[in-house]
Amino acid sequence: MACAWSCTIYYARVHIRCSASEGGAGEQGQHRKSNAVRVNGAAHRAPLQVGAALETSINRSLAELSAPPLPAGVVDDDRDVAGDGKRERSRQNIPTEKQTVDPFRQALIVEGGVRYQQTLVVRSYEVGPDKTATLETVLNLLQETALNHVWMSGLLGDGFGATHGMIKNNLIWVVSRMHVQVDQYPIWGEVLDIDTWVGSSGKNGMRRDWLIRGRNSGDVFVRATSTWVMMNKVTRRLSKMPEEVRGEIAPWFIDRHAIQEEATEKIIKLDSNAEYVDSDLKPKRSDLDMNHHVNNVKYVRWMLETLPDHFLQNHQLSSIILEYRKECGSSDVVQSICQPDKDSIPPEENVSMVIGPSILPDIINGHHSLAGALQQWPMKYTHLLQLKAGDDKYEEIVRGRTTWKKKSYHGS
Repeated sequence: MACAWSCTIYYARVHIRCSASEGGAGEQGQHRKSNAVRVNGAAHRAPLQVGAALETSINRSLAELSAPPLPAGVVDDDRDVAGDGKRERSRQNIPTEKQTVDPFRQALIVEGGVRYQQTLVVRSYEVGPDKTATLETVLNLLQETALNHVWMSGLLGDGFGATHGMIKNNLIWVVSRMHVQVDQYPIWGEVLDIDTWVGSSGKNGMRRDWLIRGRNSGDVFVRATSTWVMMNKVTRRLSKMPEEVRGEIAPWFIDRHAIQEEATEKIIKLDSNAEYVDSDLKPKRSDLDMNHHVNNVKYVRWMLETLPDHFLQNHQLSSIILEYRKECGSSDVVQSICQPDKDSIPPEENVSMVIGPSILPDIINGHHSLAGALQQWPMKYTHLLQLKAGDDKYEEIVRGRTTWKKKSYHGS
């Protein structure tokens, strides 16, 4: 006995066709066995283990899309004329109650309904010349899954991850510290499972952790942990956590750590006498996030671009620790400073890498990648981003500490 349903819906310029079947015989039955939603001809599949919950969620989403367009001259009552965000929330499809399945993001709430898990594929524009995901891609995935977690919780207001209680108290989240360890960079087309969860951090903070795994191998590629505090949106000062907000987020806390940090090492402050200095960096409009300050991922890009190209061509980052001090706005001018740890040159870098006939220095210097490979490079660096606050005066934005390893292969 086969049971199947199908529908075709036309809404504006989007053509959505969905179908599902259970049972069936022969090749056709096998081909139609899985659930899928097609948007403009592209298949979007959800995890197979979701079952009836997925079908219910899809049906609800399709019902919303199937509403006929308004005739010409008819005003939409939900249009955001008053500026209260009602229309915007409708377009974002922000839920007002907890969701356990998100078929369009391929996501689930698991582990007693508190941990978030999302499946995704590394896209072509998320990798570098060596076909591996960039550090910026990894950091963007961490940020996106964190926001998606809040979205599914039913607590998301109209802010950048802010809950209803936070919006009422004019508060936003800001990250104070972040630690990311990369054991292996995902490659183009690889399917990933990303888990994220939250926990308490002192009286007024929240910890968020992540694990990124390869779906096929189950190997952990990335581990990350972060500490978040609240800032008043108007005064831009840190704030205590209101009891109303604590009551919203505390039921989601898990006592588990992606990275076991016994003691956090304080990052030293650098000055302009450091070995690498890049001044007069200016944010672009595209660098700003929804809170109108420079996105955290941009900070990391500024830090890493200060390092020599020879080094970056032959090494990849394995760990980064960031300590945030101050936000950066669109009109600020930034200086990026970097100092290598001379004691972090590995033993194999201190011996001659050339066996047999010597290579002429002018040949080495004329071949950038060869010069970078043969040069003795430290594997740890200290970073500082600071903004100009007047004549010869600077204010810290973020301190950083990076650890590196040699690349196992290079792109052509």
